[in-house]
Parts: sequence; structure tokens; C-alpha cells
Amino acid sequence: MMCKRLRLCLAVALSSSLAFSGLAQAGSDKEAAQVAAAGQQALAEGHYAEAQANFQRLAKLAPQVAEVHATLAAIYFQQREFELAVREVRTAQKLKPSLPRLDSLLGLSLSELGQLTEALPYLEKGFKDSSDSEGRRMCGLQLLRTYTGLSRDAEAVETALALNKLYPDDPEVLYHTGRIYGNFAYVTMEKLHDKAPNSIWMLQAQGEANESQKDYDSAIVAFNHVLLIDPRRPGIHYRLGRVYLARFHESQKPEDQDAAVREFSAELDIDPENGNAGYELANLNATRGKPGDAIQQYHAVLEHYPDFEEALVGLGGVYLENQKPADAIPLLDRATRLKPEDEVAWYRLAQADRATGNRGGQAKAIEAFTRLHSSTPVTLRKPDADDAITPQQLGPDAETKAPQ
Repeated sequence: MMCKRLRLCLAVALSSSLAFSGLAQAGSDKEAAQVAAAGQQALAEGHYAEAQANFQRLAKLAPQVAEVHATLAAIYFQQREFELAVREVRTAQKLKPSLPRLDSLLGLSLSELGQLTEALPYLEKGFKDSSDSEGRRMCGLQLLRTYTGLSRDAEAVETALALNKLYPDDPEVLYHTGRIYGNFAYVTMEKLHDKAPNSIWMLQAQGEANESQKDYDSAIVAFNHVLLIDPRRPGIHYRLGRVYLARFHESQKPEDQDAAVREFSAELDIDPENGNAGYELANLNATRGKPGDAIQQYHAVLEHYPDFEEALVGLGGVYLENQKPADAIPLLDRATRLKPEDEVAWYRLAQADRATGNRGGQAKAIEAFTRLHSSTPVTLRKPDADDAITPQQLGPDAETKAPQ
């Protein structure tokens, strides 16, 4: 944060100019001009203690020059002496209200002192009207803190969205706006709990929270409670299937896998067009050695959702395992066009091209796979859509070598 403070400090100092004509008009003598020059030089070189001493002296020599107090306020802010910064900003504003950036500096200083209500209008003005990108950014970040401190969560989220739009790649902005979104979600869920603790929505939220924390037993209880209230509620059997599937991956108990099949099938009875449930059921059929059922289920999904990339890759994989590489190629080729960064699709396409004797296609697929596989560490690969479905996986041999 210090480098950001420095930029704001310099911006205020440069905007005030400390024009020597101002000192001359105030009747200042040669000593004042020399002190001003020394102070500006020290400030430019980052010698803040020296600059502070010079401008403190200059404020006594030329007390009616607003630019002196503005620059001294910027130095105090840089040195985290916020009370002194506020005092000097107010002095400068009385002497010359037209000086730029002082409202922003005042708002930032007041906010640092915890005087949130008083700081708010200055920060809002600085964020809305400032032509200085760094000053606007700092006002926006302080606005997040101020709105949160005043329990104005909706306005904090609105400011966070604006900051993300203005500074989409700024890591500090991303960090603080992410915290705002998380806090808002928490506050909203707390309100749901207070207003409707026994509602279907609260039970569903509890199930999802337990699932995210891998408390699978509690998640199953919560989702089943929802079904007791509304037996045909869409999406709940699917969530139960995902919980059983996650628990199976940890425990390897066949009954959990059986339960997942049962729940995905139940979801399709309620909502035949639930592509995610159909996809998971197709995956399970493939895993359980039922290629005919898997192919039929994948086709049912792709009939409704022809651009379901993971389903294309999954069906291509089943065809490969059953010695039908020619049937796999158009599916995998389409998958790589829909999602060029999917290394599993490229890997399987290389296998299919090799099996059909397409050496040119094989070489292209191997090159794409190798590039993707080597550039993304395994630990950084993540499922699609926040783990909404089970992603297709590379075989164990793919971790050590590319398809030959």
C-alpha cells in the first residue's frame, strides 16, 4: 500500500505546484523559496522526513499559501499521520477551495481514522468524479471498507462491481472485492436463516453448505428433508447424487455409487432435460462397465445439448474403449473446437487419430495436448462450473507420457 500512498502523495504535491509566484505574491523572501525548493527535491527523492521538516518550516514562513498546506497534508498522509493530514487539508481548503484532489485526500484520511460517516461523501465524490486513476482506485478501496463498516452491504457490492470493471486485473482490487462478495453472501444467508429458518430454501442452503465442507452425511439429511416437504422439487435428487458420488470417491463403498445412480435416475424422472444428471448417469454407466447404457445416455444428453463439451469427450472415450475410434473422432474434434484448452479432448483425439491411421491429425493433437499438459500443473487444473459436473479425466499413463 505504501507505493500507492506515494503515488497519491506525489499527485497532490504536483497538482499544488508550489508555484514560486504564489510565494512571491505572499510576500515571501528568498529563504522561503529556498526551503520550498529543498522540500520539493526531498519529496521527489522519497526523503519524507526531510520533506516534512522543510514544509513544516515553509508553513511558518508562508502560512497563507494553500499549496504549502496541501503538500504537507500529502506528506502526512504518506507518513500515516492522518490527524495532521486532515488538519492541513482543511487549512488548504479554506485558503483555496479550488485546489484539486483535496476532497479525496480528506476522505481517505478520515476513513483511516475510523471517522467513516464523515469520510463517506468525500470518498464517494473521489470515486465518482476523480480524473486521477490512482486516486479513484484508492477512494474505491476505502469505500468498500467504509460501506462495510456502516453495514451498507449492497452499496459495497455495487462499488466492488464498479472497481472490478475499472481495474479488472489489479490483484489488490480482486482480493478486496472477493471478500466483499463473500461477506455479502454470508450476510444474505444469515438473513435467510433469521427470516425463514425452516423453509425449503434454508434447508437447501444448509445442504449445499454441508456439501461444500464435505460433511456428506449432514448434506444428505438436509436434501432429504427438502424432498419430504416437496418430493418433486427439481435439482434436489441431482444434488443428492453428487453428494453420494463425492462420498464414494472418498470411501469407495459400492452402495454410495449405487445411491448416486438411483438419485440421478430419480432426477431424470422429474426433469428429463436435466443434462447434468444425464451426463453423470452416463459417466457412471461407463465406469461400471455398461458401455451400451453409457452410449445411449450420452446420446440422450447430446440430443438436447449438442454443445455439451464434457459429454462429447465422455462419449468419445467410450467409443475408444470399445474399439470404435472412427465414431470417436467427430465427437472429439468438435470438443476441441468448443473448448481448445481441454487437454483430455486432445489426448483422446490423438488416440483416435492414431488408431485410424491419421498421422497428421495425431501429430496436431499430440502437440496441443503436450503444450496444455506441460503449461498447467496438475494441482491447478480445476473442474468446470465450480464442480457442477464430474470432469473427464486423463488416464494414469497420460501423467507420464503423451500418446504415441
